[in-house]
Amino acid sequence: MTRSVWAYIFTMAIVSYLLRVLPITLIRKQITNPFIKSLLFYLPYVTLSVMTVPSIFFVSENVICGVGALVISCLVAYKTSNLFMTAVTASVVVFLLSLI
Repeated sequence: MTRSVWAYIFTMAIVSYLLRVLPITLIRKQITNPFIKSLLFYLPYVTLSVMTVPSIFFVSENVICGVGALVISCLVAYKTSNLFMTAVTASVVVFLLSLI
C-alpha cells in the first residue's frame, strides 16, 4: 500500500477512537434535556434506516423488485412481528419478482 493509504487508515482509526472516547470522558453527569434524550434514543433507528432503505431499492437491477419486497415485508412485519420471517419473505419476493 502507498503511504497515503496508511495515512487515511490512521486518520480514520483516530477519528473512530475519539468518537467513542470523548463522550465518555466529557459527559460526566446524567443527561436531563428531553430533546437530547430523545435524539439519542432514536439515533440508532435513523442510522439503520438511512443505510438500509437505499439498499432496498437497488437490491437488484429492477427497482420494482425492491419496492415489491419492501411492501410485502412491511405487511409481514406488521402481521407477524417476526424478524426472521420478514427477512425470508423479502428475499423470496425479490427472487420471484426478478424471475418475472
